[in-house]
Amino acid sequence: MSVLQKFEQRLEALVSGAFARAFRSAVQPVEIAAALQRECDNNTQILSRQRRMVPNDFHVELSQPDVERLSPYDSALVKELTLQLQEHAEKQSYVFAGPVTIAFDTADDLTIGRFRVRSQAHASVISNATHTQVRRARAFLEVNGTRHPLQPPGLVVGRGTEADLRINDPGVSRRHVEFTVNEDPSGSVRISVQDLGSTNGMLVDGHRISSTALQDGSEVRIGRTTMSVHVEEDVDV
Repeated sequence: MSVLQKFEQRLEALVSGAFARAFRSAVQPVEIAAALQRECDNNTQILSRQRRMVPNDFHVELSQPDVERLSPYDSALVKELTLQLQEHAEKQSYVFAGPVTIAFDTADDLTIGRFRVRSQAHASVISNATHTQVRRARAFLEVNGTRHPLQPPGLVVGRGTEADLRINDPGVSRRHVEFTVNEDPSGSVRISVQDLGSTNGMLVDGHRISSTALQDGSEVRIGRTTMSVHVEEDVDV
């Protein structure tokens, strides 16, 4: 029995008459499941002979009427779609970049019964920094929508537990890069980054490099994760 067939069976157990009527002339859940599965198949990144990384953050875009029909059942459907993707990934030896998330969005250019899927690899990020440290920091890294303070002497970013900032991206080494932070008496902050001998290296503003100084707006990419450097002139304490 295929993953999609299992998905259909589980969905049937949840489907009431109202659910069935809602989807009679709209996008069918099994079509969305198949599209999500294809999205993984078409966006794999080879990590090793037996491991391939796939996107984990999915946005399903539909017409406004289809979104409205779906809304009463979206939580149950997301749960089943997530399980279906996890089963497909296990069967294909895929590795997700982070926790699987699925959202339904409205697209004005789509008509009833039509949809599209957008995806990206969105690794989970763990930091030991407190809320106060984040608020008071004059410089910080923005990673996947979260802020992490850059304070002297700096921090190590990697996938391992020994890193100060841990990114659950299979393309990131256990200790991948180190950010060095210095603040002079005038209050100016100087930031640099150095590769720590990682397997896949790093890109800084699109250029492969082993070490360099950074400035406000610099982007450092490791694995499939991009980190943006931000420096603020004044911070309330």
